[in-house]
Order: sequence, then structure tokens, then C-alpha cells
Amino acid sequence: MAREQWGTKLGFMLAAMGSAVGLGNIWRFSFVAGNNGGGAFLILYLLFVLLIGVPLLLTEVSIGRKAASDVVGSFQKLAPKTPWYLTGFFGIASAFLILGFYAVVAGWAIFYFWNYINGSFFTSPEVGYEGAFGQFISHSWHPIAWTALFMILTIVIVLSGVKKGIEAANKIFMPLLAIILIGLAVFSLSLDGASEGLKFLFQPDWTAFSNPSIYIAALGQAFFSLSLGMGAMLTYGSYLKKENKLPSATLGIGIMDTFFAIISGVVIFPAVFAFGIDPSSGPPLVFITLPSIFEQMPFGGIIGLVFFFALILASLSSSVSILEVPTAYFMRAFGWTRFATSVLVGSIMFVLGIGVSLGFGLWSGVTPIGDLNILDSMDYIASNILLPLGGLSMALLVGWYFKKSEALEATDMKNGLLGNVWFIIVKFIAPVMIILIFLNQIGVISL
Repeated sequence: MAREQWGTKLGFMLAAMGSAVGLGNIWRFSFVAGNNGGGAFLILYLLFVLLIGVPLLLTEVSIGRKAASDVVGSFQKLAPKTPWYLTGFFGIASAFLILGFYAVVAGWAIFYFWNYINGSFFTSPEVGYEGAFGQFISHSWHPIAWTALFMILTIVIVLSGVKKGIEAANKIFMPLLAIILIGLAVFSLSLDGASEGLKFLFQPDWTAFSNPSIYIAALGQAFFSLSLGMGAMLTYGSYLKKENKLPSATLGIGIMDTFFAIISGVVIFPAVFAFGIDPSSGPPLVFITLPSIFEQMPFGGIIGLVFFFALILASLSSSVSILEVPTAYFMRAFGWTRFATSVLVGSIMFVLGIGVSLGFGLWSGVTPIGDLNILDSMDYIASNILLPLGGLSMALLVGWYFKKSEALEATDMKNGLLGNVWFIIVKFIAPVMIILIFLNQIGVISL
């Protein structure tokens, strides 16, 4: 069976951008930046995206294009008769765990979108937004139904194929998401007191640079916001034609991913400061804090509706790439059809999502890791263990297993200054950085 391919290089870039731009940019970036002082964090985040993120992105995409296979098959093809292919299962496992909880949070976004459509959230519910959110996520089956709807949408796009499903969807999603976020940012900037939010985001507190934890937070956000380590970019790269040049494409993806993160900050922080909210509100910022801000705004109900529609678009574009990772593997390994594979794999992820959802209600006392609930435990394993190990294995393959000439050829780089800098980053700097993140996150070292 001939391997599917992207219709155009732009189609690949939009799909890869869609993979990178998700809840991590809008939901996670806002509270991580808020918790780490805003401007100082942003400077470090931008530096790490450019110096570490983009070189690793180029590395991952090049492995996929060179092998024209999935995350396990690529290692089998490029490092034959070695156990290297086993590292590909880090990506498969992390995809199941991540979409297992990602779909639940995305289901919450659809629930909020629906409540803005019917006008329920135009004004604060009787129990307040915090109370309404708590009642909803702890309900035995309501959030599961919204998770199911989100997974059905994801599966339908993936089973439609690379060109007609993933590429076609992202050609609509990404421009639409950009227009919505820019519009929301313009509105947010018009609020009284918005300038304080801009100062927080763009004027660094130079004393914050003396805190080592801000470096780890920025590096971790750069790493995870670009979807590195899971094999999504590798899988997308495997559908590229050989004549598509990689350096310009991956730089473009890195720049656009950063644009979406910053524009999300411009949407959120001016509004947060305009209404006197603590920017370090943490994960509840999007689902509790923002709806209460929208209520106080002119046309706030409409703004809330548009914002949560944008959040759904961002979630879908990422979830499609996550589902594609194991789908591509099982299709190749077992010869299954795309339709059957995406339905089966997506259904397993939905079952995991049921457990995550019940972890806020009936199973709220279940704490698989320490005092972490089911969602946080799955996030911890995927984000802190599997993704760094997956990213590390890809950097080591290209930096140490490949000859330098082979690595440069795979990435369309020449043996000049840029090529040499990229190779040094991938061979030495990136592995050290990933190991530092890994050891810090699992508590072996404290930075």
C-alpha cells in the first residue's frame, strides 16, 4: 500500500502548526507565564524555542521524512538490528496517555462553548463560575459525554486520511484560529487598565533571572509547546515529499507556534489586569477566572463564545496529530485499514478519558502517583518521563548514531556555520538540556 503524502508543503506546515498550537499555547502558556513573572519567562521561552526547540523540531521531522515510516518503524529502518526501535514506544505510550486526558479538558471547552451558545454563561450561574465548574467536572457522566463528542470529531478527521482529513481540516482551523485570536487580542487591548497586562508580559523583572526554576519552566514550555518527543512531528514528516526543504519549514512552524503563544498572552493578561485578577491563578485561569472576566466586559458573552470556540479549534488540531501517532504505527505493523485503526485507537483513548473524568468525581480519591489525581498522574508520566525520553532518543539517533554528513543530508543542511551549529546543539546541548528537565521534573535534582 502506497504511503499517503501531504498535498502541499503549506499543508504540512499548517498541520504541524496545528499539532504544536493547542491547549499548551492557550491554556498552559498563560498560567506558566503567569506563575513565572511574565516578561522574564517570555524572553527565556523565545530563546529556548529558537535555540533548542527549532533544532529539535528539524531533527524529529527529518527522521520521519528520511524513513517515511511511523515512530517505531522509522527507528527500525534507520537503525536496523539494534534495540533503538523500542524508544519509539515512548511516543506511542505518551500519545495514549496525553489524548486520554487532553480529550477530557477539550470536552470541558465544548461544554463551555455550548453554555455560551445557549446564554447560560452570559451571566454568572447561581453557584458562581467556580461552583458551576466544580459541579460539572464531578458529575458522573456529563463530562464523559462531552469527551465522547470531542473524540468523535478527532476520529472522523483522522480516518478521512492525511490529505482529505488532517491537511484539509488544518487549512481551515489555523487561519480561522489566527483571525479569532487577533480579534480577541485587539478587544482585550481596548480595555481600561490593559497596559498593565502588557507590561507584565513584555517588561521583564530582571531579578527573576536569578531564579533557576524559571529556566526549567521556560525550557519545558518551549519543548512541550512544539509537540516534541511524542513522534507527532516525526509522523507528519514521514508524509513529506523528498523535495520539500526542511529548515525553512521548521523555522516557520517554530515562529508561528510562538506567535500563537504570545497572542494568547495578549488576549488573556490585559483582561486579567484590567479586572484586578492575580495573573498566577494557575490552571483554573481559563475555566474559572476568564468567564468571570468576560461577564464584566461589554459584549462579554460573545467574547466568551468566540474564545472557547478558538480553544476547541486549537484542541482539535493538536488531538488529530496525537491520534495519528499510534494510528500510523498500527496501520503499518498490522496492516489494518485507516478507518478501523483510528476508530479502535480513538476508542481506547476515550476509555482512558472515562477514567480521567471519573477522577474528578466518583474516583476523586484515586491518586496513582503520590497525591496526584488520575489526570495529573497521566500528565506527569507523559510530560515528565515519556516525552523527554522520546525527544532524547531522537536527538541521540541523529547526533550520535548518524554520521555528521548523514545527519546534515537528512535535514537539507549544508556543512557550513548553520549546519555545524545545528549539529552541536543536537549532539551535545539538547541532550544535556533534556536530561536536566527530566531529572528536575522527577525530583532527582532541584534547580
